[in-house]
Amino acid sequence: MAKKDLAAIGNKSFEDLKKVNEHGAEYWSARELQPLLGYSQWRRFEDAISRAVTSCKQSGNEPSYHFAGAGKPIEGGKGGS
Repeated sequence: MAKKDLAAIGNKSFEDLKKVNEHGAEYWSARELQPLLGYSQWRRFEDAISRAVTSCKQSGNEPSYHFAGAGKPIEGGKGGS
């Protein structure tokens, strides 16, 4: 896919959101991709991610190699001390 074909919103593109870890592996934050891909609600985007994880499994791949289960924990939530 040519760079000009990549989705863009405002002045951000898919490539602009790319991160690289300490091992040189590229990754993207789902929270940052959400608006770029046209999802206005996290819950709807989370559903799309869930379907992608299922598809990854069904194609014989290990989802944990491709999807980091990253939630933002709530500190001192209900019933917390």
